[in-house]
Amino acid sequence: MNKSIFLRELRGNAIALLAWTAIITFLTTATMSLYSIFLENNVKIMAMISILPEGALQFKGVSNVNDLFSVLGFYSANNVIYMLVLGSIYSIVLSSNILLKEEYGRTAEYLLSWPVTRGQVFFSKLAVVIINILVINLVITVAGYISLETCKKEDYNVDAFLIISLFTLLLHFFFAALGLFMSVLVKKPRPITTLSIALVMVLYFIYTISNITPDLSWAGYVSPYKFIDLDVVNPAYRIDPVNILYFTVFPFLLIFSSLRIYLRKDIYL
Repeated sequence: MNKSIFLRELRGNAIALLAWTAIITFLTTATMSLYSIFLENNVKIMAMISILPEGALQFKGVSNVNDLFSVLGFYSANNVIYMLVLGSIYSIVLSSNILLKEEYGRTAEYLLSWPVTRGQVFFSKLAVVIINILVINLVITVAGYISLETCKKEDYNVDAFLIISLFTLLLHFFFAALGLFMSVLVKKPRPITTLSIALVMVLYFIYTISNITPDLSWAGYVSPYKFIDLDVVNPAYRIDPVNILYFTVFPFLLIFSSLRIYLRKDIYL
């Protein structure tokens, strides 16, 4: 890893990190502030929910409507979506452009004139991606915990909260690795932000369709969202080793493949 490249990328991505962190944190805390109002109007809300199709709740990962009235269930149904989708978009946009921007910005010649190897460039930028994802997840996890503690009317399963936070982090790393892999496959020097965002949304759409359509439940396994259990209110909620293996092996293979391709790739100057 090269310190100069690392610090330059860290500074260059600081504003985006602050903006995305602020947005997700605000959405989380603002939504949780409505929990008391939600409980006070539970009769009216139950009446409205009763006329909704069953798939509308499954779309948000809710298997039992009563789970919405627990503070952790309310948090999971209403806030995890911000973290899972918006956080994934941030992660893949960051990683998919961090290697490409020298090419489409016409500064690759300057970068490659430094006494550094491509491997050092790759790992310096990878380190920035990892640190940024860790920071945004740490902040939103702390914000989520404070919101839960502030709004709770009764005790909740803190371990379940930490598990869903862990899987959110792993999901972001997955999309970051996918973004890196996509970027090294690009032949022409151009940003792939739109493609990256579209991929996140398509994979989330596949996941939701698989949840609300029993005949298509198998299709959900195409999406990494399928490997995150949102049923945090379930007393048996725990870490699934298979899911951990999925979020460990696939990102490693994507990053390893990205490095191999990047070391041999023709760089546009």
